[in-house]
Amino acid sequence: MTARSLDDWLEFQQSVHPRGIDLTLARVAAVAARLQLLAPAYRVITVAGTNGKGSTVEYCSRMLSASGHRCGAFTSPHLLRYNERIRIDGDEVSDAELVASFEAIEAARGDTTLTFFEYNALAALWLFRERGVAVAVLEVGLGGRLDAVNILDADVAVVASIGFDHRDWLGDTLEAIGREKAGIFRAGRPAVLADAAMTPAVAEVAAQRGSPVLWAGRDYRFDVQDDGRWSLETRSRRWEGLPKPALLGDVQYANAAASIVAVAQLGLAVPDEAIASALRSAQLPGRFQRLAGEVEWILDVAHNVPAAETLRDNLRRLPPASRTLAICGILGDKDIRGITARLAADVDAWILTSLEGARAVSTQHIAEALPPGATVLAHAHDVAEACRVARAAARPGERVLVFGSFLTVGPALEFLGI
Repeated sequence: MTARSLDDWLEFQQSVHPRGIDLTLARVAAVAARLQLLAPAYRVITVAGTNGKGSTVEYCSRMLSASGHRCGAFTSPHLLRYNERIRIDGDEVSDAELVASFEAIEAARGDTTLTFFEYNALAALWLFRERGVAVAVLEVGLGGRLDAVNILDADVAVVASIGFDHRDWLGDTLEAIGREKAGIFRAGRPAVLADAAMTPAVAEVAAQRGSPVLWAGRDYRFDVQDDGRWSLETRSRRWEGLPKPALLGDVQYANAAASIVAVAQLGLAVPDEAIASALRSAQLPGRFQRLAGEVEWILDVAHNVPAAETLRDNLRRLPPASRTLAICGILGDKDIRGITARLAADVDAWILTSLEGARAVSTQHIAEALPPGATVLAHAHDVAEACRVARAAARPGERVLVFGSFLTVGPALEFLGI
């Protein structure tokens, strides 16, 4: 039989399980047990939250790698290449490594079905073991309690934020969503809560589980100076003169602070120079990513209301553009009306685009969710067409905003040659 390529494997994995999302742990844990992945030699930081997960993983992994601790990072989804999801010391794993991991998983799974994401999570854990990482930083895909990464007992668990998203799966209240995300906590192991305004339900779960809480604003605090430098203080330590995070937006101070606190709980040597290096060098494509030129392009995957509010606030801190065109593509299971309402006052004209996949909706559906009086410049069949329309319409001094989904920003980055 001809060996499968990476693309072959990814296509195959779409068909193995009857549902794309199946929030249970029994199947994936059974396969992980056969692969001997459930008691890793490496330490684990697990990161959950509505928003801020990607930047928290980025800061943590960079701090650890800069300190000489081999670090694996697992995130999802990807923007351009599947390999982005699994990185070791900042480098994406190769196609050959991914194929080897999938072959091992397939040999172990027997008649157990796995979702696309479960294959992904198992591949990350398998590769982290094979490559001998010292620490793995794992991003929760959806929720926390029943997400595939929760088959491992985290040494430190971080909840970056709680907001409304995935209500069909997680619940209709912030308390219910918070309890699901707090399912990553373990008895006797620290729980870091990155948002001072987080629903108390998260801390309540930690108390019930016997997980020591480190809550922003209560157990640790940070202070930002006018020049962007900042300090962070816990009950046992203080960091002074920290550089401004390279990732844009005021929320990045909260994400960075939680990351420093989380890494400190591991008890590993992490010099101040490594922390500063991580803050200065952090990169996260598609999160308020600015591309300068006569026409500025800003790309942000914002796909829920809290992320749209952060995007709006970040836009308003920039010098104003003479006109802002928005390329907007949002999946049908998102709060399209709520997301677009948050940005309507900052958008002069909309270019609506269809996306790929079962959750896609028509551009007309998006148009009907826009606030009254919104100007729709074009309905595009795909993101590339939307980008062509924006490029032709935008004049010097104007701005193009691309947002709404990884499936919107990824093709836009590809169109722009990034």
